Amino acid sequence: MKNKILFAIILCFIMAAYGCQTKLPERAKPNILFLLADDLGYGELGSYGQEVIKTPVLDHLAEQGMRFTDFYAGTSVCSPSRAVLMTGKHAGHATIRGNSGIFENDVWKRVPLRKDEITLGEMMKDAGYQTAFIGKWHLDDPNDESTWAMNRGFDYAVQEQWESRFGGKKFDEKVHWVNVDKDSIYYDQEKYDCIDVFRTNFALEYLDRKDKEKPFFLFMSYRIPHGHERYIRNKALYADQGWEERERRHAAKITLLDGQIGRLLKRLEQDGDLDHTLVLFTSDNGAHHEGHDHLFFESTGGLRGFKRDLYEGGIRTPFIAFWKDKIEQGRVSGHPGAFYDFMPTLAEVAGIRSPGTDGISVLPELLGNKQGKHDYLYWELQLDGWNRKLPKGGFRQAVRKGNWKAVRYGVDSRTELYNLEEDVCEAEDLAADYPELVRQMNRIFRDVRTDTRGFPYGGKIQDYMARDRYNANLMANK
Repeated sequence: MKNKILFAIILCFIMAAYGCQTKLPERAKPNILFLLADDLGYGELGSYGQEVIKTPVLDHLAEQGMRFTDFYAGTSVCSPSRAVLMTGKHAGHATIRGNSGIFENDVWKRVPLRKDEITLGEMMKDAGYQTAFIGKWHLDDPNDESTWAMNRGFDYAVQEQWESRFGGKKFDEKVHWVNVDKDSIYYDQEKYDCIDVFRTNFALEYLDRKDKEKPFFLFMSYRIPHGHERYIRNKALYADQGWEERERRHAAKITLLDGQIGRLLKRLEQDGDLDHTLVLFTSDNGAHHEGHDHLFFESTGGLRGFKRDLYEGGIRTPFIAFWKDKIEQGRVSGHPGAFYDFMPTLAEVAGIRSPGTDGISVLPELLGNKQGKHDYLYWELQLDGWNRKLPKGGFRQAVRKGNWKAVRYGVDSRTELYNLEEDVCEAEDLAADYPELVRQMNRIFRDVRTDTRGFPYGGKIQDYMARDRYNANLMANK
């Protein structure tokens, strides 16, 4: 009996000691600042080879921390890429596989994250963080507030909203919805150099109101340099270069974004928080070709393709990480990773177990330790047929396995194969020389994904404009 009591006492001490080792006090956990650009190309920062557009803040952040050369977005367009980031599932498992999914009567509509999918916000909140999201969410049903950022794990949320094309609530695109005050605030474009000045103001306000005793997770979802952000008040930046206005505006937007990140970092430094904050910067997909020529500034860094492509120019993104005294200054990493690695990474930083994901934590790589690697990285994308024809169903897939990359546009199309070590620009298709490797890649294409509503395997071939067909059906049924 005495032995049993003694064993129980010893076991209690062991469990208590173990708990102390694995669960840090709340304030011992670092703050996390996640900075997400919208459609920023791999080659649009000075630290990634840009020679014309000035980005001194982010370049300095790369010098003080580390940058990744082989890091990838979730896929090559906004909504599905953000779904991968927010849930840790690659694009073959995520609920959202395109900006719109196809439903009955050729209707293309937005698809929200499922309620049973754990988001980064929910995970970090459960880990003891106060959480904030500011900017573009794009993972919801506009008519269902339970799918908005404010109800998906973020204590403080400011997001823009677009109305459904099929009726329901009406939204002004310039209105931002603030959940804490249950209010809407209009973005007056004549008051600010760009929309991200407006958004950074919300971030500074959040830093004023947050609990000083708890770590924070602040997700800044910027709008720049998205192609649809066509107006900026600032007319002076690069006005002396003699460029077309569309190119001057594109360059100015990126430099203005850089400045807003500088404002935010300076504030953290003034508050004494920067030394205790992990800062992560990346972009939701590759360079866009909407309202400007992506070749003008070599926005993709010479890589093939751009936004919506699964070639490197559409999915390879800048990734910069800074954490004072934790991440070695000036490091450059060639580790291949992707957006679905962020959830397990932040879980490890927070000292908790990650929900089930397709990712691998890159914290060891950040800290200079031995890093685990993926057997392969996978992407897929469903283009929507609302404004375009889809002769191949609009369905695209890509796999990177080691330095080999396979790309297929349409399930009945031939698979292309590239050696990224020797041909990062994907200029020479080697599929005919490596038939067995192509067969391996095709098996991955077939087996790695699951079906989800709205995004059928192979897409849906369309030789007409779905919008016109939908309108014709409406008229016929009147």
